[in-house]
Amino acid sequence: MQALHEHRMLASMSRPTNPYDNATCESFLATLKREQINATAYRDFESLHNELTEFIDRYYNRLRLHSALGYQSPERFEKQVARTRSETVGDGAMVTFFGS
Repeated sequence: MQALHEHRMLASMSRPTNPYDNATCESFLATLKREQINATAYRDFESLHNELTEFIDRYYNRLRLHSALGYQSPERFEKQVARTRSETVGDGAMVTFFGS
């Protein structure tokens, strides 16, 4: 804890009786390990960096379907949300998501 304090960082801890605070990150890391890291042989750290960048930017965010997003890619989901935000409903009220 002292090292975290020295670097002005907060430990990521779940609230008591709520094990889901880190579930999204844990799910992503499990996917990354299963679908990329354990399935690929890397020549060096540069190769590792390039492959991970490619996996996250081009595959995970643009193509891979995510069940939590209605089996859409994050990119498609974000575009859909942006379109929905710009549309008006009924009496002209703006539709918004995620408290924005």
